[in-house]
Parts: sequence; structure tokens; C-alpha cells
Amino acid sequence: MLKVRIMPTLLYRDFELVKGVGFDSWRGVGSAMQAIRVYNMREVDELIFLDITATREERDPDFELIDDLADECFMPLTVGGGVRSLDDVRRLLDVGADKVAINSEAVRNPELIREVAQRFGSQCVVVSIDVRKQASGRYEIFTHSGHRATGVDPVVFVKEAARLGAGEILLTSIERDGAMEGYDLVLIQQVSEAVDIPVIASGGAGIYEDLYKALTIGNAAAVAAASIFHFTEQTPLAAKDYLYSKGIPVRF
Repeated sequence: MLKVRIMPTLLYRDFELVKGVGFDSWRGVGSAMQAIRVYNMREVDELIFLDITATREERDPDFELIDDLADECFMPLTVGGGVRSLDDVRRLLDVGADKVAINSEAVRNPELIREVAQRFGSQCVVVSIDVRKQASGRYEIFTHSGHRATGVDPVVFVKEAARLGAGEILLTSIERDGAMEGYDLVLIQQVSEAVDIPVIASGGAGIYEDLYKALTIGNAAAVAAASIFHFTEQTPLAAKDYLYSKGIPVRF
């Protein structure tokens, strides 16, 4: 087993970081710059920064903001939100992003995955999908920050994304988001078993045991989390200690 990564997620909306439950992100949790400086000191593996309203508002990524944040970020930085073109990806990489998360546009126009992978390499292409479990038990991808149903099955889609050149999948459970009641292990397992590229589990971490279950039962390659680090005394470093004690290889 390769060393796993613990990746705090920063959700950005209207000039501040926010967090909520089930993609209803309304509670302010501080500034992005301050969060990055804190995580620098805590030596986290990677950071994920997502502008959660850019696509719904049909805005471009805030390249100037990312430039400022990247200058202060001493760990790999994945940036998403409002990414709609090859040029958007180029500009984000130019201002300091290490990887680019493509969400709604990847579902609408999967060929963008191929274009980005061929131009910049698969290693910088993170295909982000937000998934809701329907009453029937069927999983479905939603776009535009979880507001638009697509009818697309996540397992079918990730196979195509991997074929087109995605380097990683960022998999978020919409109803588990912010609930701190554990990841959707069935969803993670289904997606992880469908592809040979790393799957980052997101949505639901409340205790360190949740991270462990996502990595073992779910077979995720990495775990992303927000509320557990924003609203509790739990930290990425302590999470690594816990996972290491359970036999999971982590980066120190």
C-alpha cells in the first residue's frame, strides 16, 4: 500500500471560507490565507481549494487570489471552481496551482479531460464529482455545487474519466458533506474498484476512525476533510498518528 494522503479542503465563497452540511455552505470559518498559513505549520500533505459558487455564477476562477494563496502555500495545492477551458487550467497552473480540479465541465464536456491531460499531463488533472444517493439507492452525479442532476452514474463516469487521462478522482458524497457521521463507504468502494487511478474520499469525516474506514473498507488512496479540522480539536498530524498506529502508511 502506498503512503496515503490527508488533505484538508478549503471551500471558498464570497471572499471567505465557509462550511455547512449537505452542500449548504453558509457558516463562515475564516480567511483562506490564514488557513493556508496554519496548515503550513501543521505540515499537511496537500490542500484542496474549491470556489463553490464560481460555476453557478458563471465566473472564471479568481486567478489573482490563487496567485496570492499559492505564494504562501508550501504544500501541493489543488484548485477548483469555475474551470471551463484549457486556458483556465493553464492560467491556474501558471499562478501556482499544482493540480486543477475539474467538476461540472468534466461531466458536460468530458473531452476537456483529454485535452488537459495531453497538454499538461495526467498528474495535474483531478476530476471532481459530487454524488447523491437517491431514495432508490442509485447513485447519481450532480453538478453546479450539487444543484443540478445529471442522470450520470458515477462508476460509469469515472471509468471514462480515467480512460481520457484523469490522474485522480475527488469523490464527494453530497448528503454526507459536513455531517461528520462517516464517509459513504459503499460509494467509495464502488468507485475505487472501478478505476486504477487514486480516489480521494470526501464528505463525512467526523473522527479519525472514519478516515481509517475510508482507506481500508472503501479502498480510497487519500482522504479529504474539512469540518473535522474546522470544528473540532482534531488535527491532520494527530490523524496521521492514529492511522500509523493502525498500520496505515502515512507521510511524516
